[in-house]
Amino acid sequence: MRKILIFGSGRSAPSLIQYLAKESVANQWQITIADKDIRAAQKFIAGLNNCKAVSADIHDDSTRDTLVAEADLVLSMLPMRFHTLVLSSCLKHKVNLVTPSYESDGMREKEEEIRKAGIFVLNEMGLDPGIDHMSAMRVIDNLRDEGHRITVFESFTGGLMAPGYDDNPWQFKFTWNPRNVVLAGRDGAVRFRHNGRYKYIPYTKLFRRTERIEIEGYGAFEGYANRDSLKYLEKYGLQNVETIYRGTLRRPGFCRAWDLFVQLGVTDDSFIVEDSEHMTFREFINSFLPYNPHDSVELKLMYYLRIDQDSGLMEKLQSLGIFTDEVIGLKRATPAQILEHILKKSWTIGPDDKDMIVMWHKFFFKDKDGNCFQKTSSMVTIGEDADHTAMARTVGLPMGMAAKMILNGNIDIKGLHLPIKREIYDPVLDELQKYDIEFTEKTIPIEDDYEDQPIF
Repeated sequence: MRKILIFGSGRSAPSLIQYLAKESVANQWQITIADKDIRAAQKFIAGLNNCKAVSADIHDDSTRDTLVAEADLVLSMLPMRFHTLVLSSCLKHKVNLVTPSYESDGMREKEEEIRKAGIFVLNEMGLDPGIDHMSAMRVIDNLRDEGHRITVFESFTGGLMAPGYDDNPWQFKFTWNPRNVVLAGRDGAVRFRHNGRYKYIPYTKLFRRTERIEIEGYGAFEGYANRDSLKYLEKYGLQNVETIYRGTLRRPGFCRAWDLFVQLGVTDDSFIVEDSEHMTFREFINSFLPYNPHDSVELKLMYYLRIDQDSGLMEKLQSLGIFTDEVIGLKRATPAQILEHILKKSWTIGPDDKDMIVMWHKFFFKDKDGNCFQKTSSMVTIGEDADHTAMARTVGLPMGMAAKMILNGNIDIKGLHLPIKREIYDPVLDELQKYDIEFTEKTIPIEDDYEDQPIF
């Protein structure tokens, strides 16, 4: 039997494991899930075919090397910072590797070693990044094949709560790593191109520059810029496009309220809050405000951040319990870690809650006669419950499908890649339709002056 090794059994792993276990009978696979917390891994494989769990510390070179040496394919569901450790073992034993994470600088530095080793390393094979690339490239390639010239490309993805389950003032709960939500936007330059001009957004302005988007049947959303859109100009073959912009979706009002935390400084992860273990939530917020012994924490916050009493922002903040006297209880914690701890109490998904993934692409293009068109491609998929989320399905299934194609010889590529080739994205997108992950496209004619339409 061919052997698949999966490092990590986090939130997105169940859908991946279930998919591979189902396929393992016909394909004769043995699946090993390696995790430091073996009980978490054992929970996910209970009752599944051809699966076993082992305890493994990713920092233990000997254990990691032994596991990789026995595998025919490695899938890493670990945080991005650990993928280079997994890659080092894959290079040593010439084993192919797939991850759902952004392609890191560490990965790119190993590109020549990957090529010389003759292995296939596929990054960004999840949801965003992943399905966003594949669905966009299908449209881009089809438009090119028809002889059209693409001038504008925008892409947005959001992990949200399904209608009826967005039952807090923020209309949001955690369906993936909460730390990634708290630190969103802090991990690099936000760059894009708009009407032929390069644009940049500093972190302190990120959540105040948003675009409103309407998706039929699901209402209004707001999008903020996500990371470095410019690095996809060449990857997508859009070097001559006038606008490229990738963003993240939230419900209206979220970004304005989240910006309060940014301006206050509580999303900072670079220093330790003194005596955080014994500090209350209220004291934590107060520690970032100017000293005034006469005003309440609430009044100081409203004055400091210029919050209007009737804006609804205070309702959002009060719903999180940040003004209570509950003790934090975390030793030597950063502001971001404390904020995450507070948010988990209000934003943890309930057992019967259903989440929702929303993806939306917009293209402007011109045909051979110079006529102008707008094309949109959108996808909405809803989870079953807290254990079978849309987030886990959209991250895990593309990973599993890539694994099947690699092991069955349907992908004959070597080197470092993203899922932007037809031989990868076509079969994956086609199979995803069986799991209620399907795109709806719409094309309409537009006026020739669309280049002057603002993004924000």
